[in-house]
Amino acid sequence: MTDNYKHKGLRKKLVEVVKTKGIVDERILTAIDKIPRHLFMDSSFLEFAYQDKAFPIGEGQTISQPYTVAYQTDLLQLKKGDKVLEVGTGSGYQACVLLEMGAKVFTIERQRLLFQRTKVFLPTIGYHPRMFYGDGYEGLPNYAPFDKIIVTAGAPFVPEALKLQLKFHGIMVIPVGKDGIQTMTTLVRTSESTWETKEHDTFRFVPLLNDKT
Repeated sequence: MTDNYKHKGLRKKLVEVVKTKGIVDERILTAIDKIPRHLFMDSSFLEFAYQDKAFPIGEGQTISQPYTVAYQTDLLQLKKGDKVLEVGTGSGYQACVLLEMGAKVFTIERQRLLFQRTKVFLPTIGYHPRMFYGDGYEGLPNYAPFDKIIVTAGAPFVPEALKLQLKFHGIMVIPVGKDGIQTMTTLVRTSESTWETKEHDTFRFVPLLNDKT
């Protein structure tokens, strides 16, 4: 696995693209600059690894567009040491961004083959999130509560189980919507039974599926 000067140069250009789209948090930009995105992708896509685009990673899933990763991360308002639940591990790229920013990452994936592949791959490049195979709609109640929750697939609604796994004043970032278009939504837990909701820009995500197969 090579990460050469060309790759590093392309990452710097990618960082500039993400900055022009409004991401100013230097911690996010530094993470994108450091993480070798090309290693997360099939070799046939290597020449496209540092374009600001999503690409297939198998099992009907994609590695998200870097700007989308940055946008969701920005909405999390991450603090070093935050305990974060990620729903939808995918390639593991988003988890690595969170780890680079000092988060304690718990991540869940329902596609068994993708889970197995990513669990083997991430340690080879130095990243060690807590990884689980399971139903994202259910979250990880045994490890709750979480300071932050990030959902990286399109949900038709906000799962109640995830809402209940947020700490008070915790933030969830989740794309909500049907028919392939979602509205990025943030929820802040304000009490035992209340959440403050805010809608942001629209995006396209693969669907959040329930049940394990």
